[in-house]
Amino acid sequence: MRVLVVTAVAAEAAAVVANAEGAPVSLPGGYALTRTPAYDVLVGGVGPAGAAAAAATALAVADRPYGLVVSAGIGGGFPPHAPVGSLVVSDSVVAADLGAETPDGFLPVDELGFGRTVHPSPPDLSALIAETLGATRAPVLTVATVTGTAARAAELSARHPRAAAEAMEGFGVAEAAAAYGVPVVEIRAISNAVGPRDRLAWRIGDALAALRQAFHQLAPVLEEHS
Repeated sequence: MRVLVVTAVAAEAAAVVANAEGAPVSLPGGYALTRTPAYDVLVGGVGPAGAAAAAATALAVADRPYGLVVSAGIGGGFPPHAPVGSLVVSDSVVAADLGAETPDGFLPVDELGFGRTVHPSPPDLSALIAETLGATRAPVLTVATVTGTAARAAELSARHPRAAAEAMEGFGVAEAAAAYGVPVVEIRAISNAVGPRDRLAWRIGDALAALRQAFHQLAPVLEEHS
């Protein structure tokens, strides 16, 4: 079985495959997938819906089954759990804004009586990946709108006090993986702090470099699952 790595954009995919020989594979829908000896890397698009559609497509047309799906890329970090430049590995992937606003506050969709908002990552594997990378292992939040204010950051931290990172694709990837019975792990390289939007403080280049190094270190671990 192989490993499928899903990124949002081409720059993230390039970082993931930077240290491996890759061959392009055509998928229905025009999705760009690169096959390497250790894993396949898919550019799935930005946001949970696009990521879910792309991941589901790759899982549906695979000529050999995948044994693991990894949502990977850069993301925002929640201080003090994940400073800029660090890595976060999921112990769970959480849909942070899937639900309803009420006079008493936010209610996640599972508390409304339908759906789910959490996909646990396989504990032994996510712990091994975190140990290999020297990364923080914690919940990773999926949001459809990136946090841009201190008030929103405080609200998310209050609802998810252990969360270490925020990104836009993980839960969509996890939903697709769950539909095919495949476990999921999310890996995020932190480019900015979750909070007030300050593009001058973003360190995207450093985060992409950290992502590149992470997958170089992870190749032997992922090959065991390929």
